[in-house]
Amino acid sequence: MAKNSSETFEKTFKELNDLVEKMEHGDLSLEQSLDCFEKGVKLSKTCQQLLENAEQKIETLLKNNNEE
Repeated sequence: MAKNSSETFEKTFKELNDLVEKMEHGDLSLEQSLDCFEKGVKLSKTCQQLLENAEQKIETLLKNNNEE
């Protein structure tokens, strides 16, 4: 696993981007396209969760900073 969430996000986002490019070329069979789409949905959800986690951390830091 990656050392921090930023590295995980970057890796996951790159993988999603690569998958989209592969699908855009149109050289895949229907089954391959469906497999790629399914994987893309999972990668997208992972990226969204990582972004939500980062947002929560930022909100906590800002809240803690305002309390000082």
